[in-house]
Amino acid sequence: MLYFSMRNAIGVKMTECKPKLMTTKNMAKMGILGAVAGLLMLLEIPLPFAPSFYEVDLSEVAVLLGAFSMGPVAGVIIEAIKILINFVITGTATAGVGELANFIVGCCLVVPAAIIYNKNKRIKNAIVGILVGIFAMTLVGAILNYYILIPVYASAFGMPIETIIAMGTKLNPNIDSLWDLILLANVPFNIIKGILSGLITFLLYKRLSPILHK
Repeated sequence: MLYFSMRNAIGVKMTECKPKLMTTKNMAKMGILGAVAGLLMLLEIPLPFAPSFYEVDLSEVAVLLGAFSMGPVAGVIIEAIKILINFVITGTATAGVGELANFIVGCCLVVPAAIIYNKNKRIKNAIVGILVGIFAMTLVGAILNYYILIPVYASAFGMPIETIIAMGTKLNPNIDSLWDLILLANVPFNIIKGILSGLITFLLYKRLSPILHK
């Protein structure tokens, strides 16, 4: 009896200490960060070496801030809110393909970074987490673009893939195939986006931490 009483007591204490994600306060924070991310998604920066559908935005900064403070699940929720808000504001010019790509690749950056950082909240873990996230988003983004996203995009708009490749060739003569487009446009695009998002998050997080953890 004593054993079971102690076990139950420990279990109750662990349950009480375990932070709950879906509190009113956290849901409000996720909504606000999702809205900020949705607005940041509107501010796109064109890259001189990539076609127009590869434009960098800093929306992942708001998502990373939420994921670092509330965990990886919160990051996924904020990422989804961001996409929904942007979709309502601007609609889609890519038949939903761009929004899907943004969500998947964004999660690939945010989730690993948040998991690593939340295990031990130190600067070193934040840096390692962001670097792992950048690697994940670059790798997954390349595979998805090559095998799924660009072919689906081309099919949705009734254009041959060669037309999309030609958009890259105009900017970089070395782009002569879909694989060239991935290596010379998509990969550097994701690396640049990941580095900028991670760097700005790193600079802002400690300053905003008191607000994020209220």
